[in-house]
Amino acid sequence: MSIPKDPFILLSYINTQLRDFYSNLDDLCSNLQIEKRWLEDTLSQIDYYYQQENNQFV
Repeated sequence: MSIPKDPFILLSYINTQLRDFYSNLDDLCSNLQIEKRWLEDTLSQIDYYYQQENNQFV
């Protein structure tokens, strides 16, 4: 599956992946070959930021 480009769909996809398969953002990015900076920048455009303690973008 390719990574969604729409920020809102991307948000849902990433949070689901984090919840179901990955214990942290670094593991997700490494496994899915996603540039962490790109992901954080894209989701920050819709005011969502990674919270390590919850392991999700909120």
